Amino acid sequence: MTKEDKVLVIQELKDILQDAKVVYVANLEGMNAASTSDFRRQAFKNNITLKVVKNTLLQKAMEQIEGVDYSEMFQSFKGNTALMISDTANAPAKLIQGFRKKEAIPALKSAYLQETIYVGDENLNALANIKSREEMIGEIIGLLQSPIRNLLSALQNKDNASEKTEETPVAETKAEETPVAEVAAEEPEETAEGTETPAAE
Repeated sequence: MTKEDKVLVIQELKDILQDAKVVYVANLEGMNAASTSDFRRQAFKNNITLKVVKNTLLQKAMEQIEGVDYSEMFQSFKGNTALMISDTANAPAKLIQGFRKKEAIPALKSAYLQETIYVGDENLNALANIKSREEMIGEIIGLLQSPIRNLLSALQNKDNASEKTEETPVAETKAEETPVAEVAAEEPEETAEGTETPAAE
C-alpha cells in the first residue's frame, strides 16, 4: 500500500468515525470465507457498518478525531481487526454473541459507546445487555402510558357499572307496572257487574 493509499484509507476511516456514537473493534481471525460472508450479511441487515482495517491506520484515524479519546482501545489493536459502527448500542455485541453460539469467534477486542471505553472480550455479555436508545424510549413511553391505561380502564369499568345500575330499576319498574295495568283493566269489569246487578233487580 502506497503512502497515498494509506492517506485515503485514514480519511475514509475518519469520515466513518466522525459522528459515530457506537464503535466496536472485533477480531474475525480464524473465520472461514462462508462465516465471514454471513457475518457481513447479518451486519448489513442490522445496519452495522463493517470494515476490516489495518490496526495502524485505524489508530491514526482515531487519533485525528476531535472530541473523543480512543487511546484506551489501542492496546487491543492486534492481529485481524474489524471495525463495526452502529447507531444501536448493543447491536454489534448481539451480532457477535449470536455467532459465538456456534464458534469461538468473532471476539470482541474493544468498544466505545455512551462515552465509555470497554476493553476485552469479557465485556461482550454486558454490552449485549445494554439497552438501546430505542428500547429505553419504548420503556419510558410504556411507563408513562401505564397509569393512563389504568385510569381509562377504571373509568370504563365505572361507566359500565353505572349503566348496569341504571338499567336494573327500569326493568323492575316494568315488571311492577304489569300487575297495575291488569288490576286497572279488571276493576271496571267488577264495577260494571256491580252496577248491573242492582239495575236488574
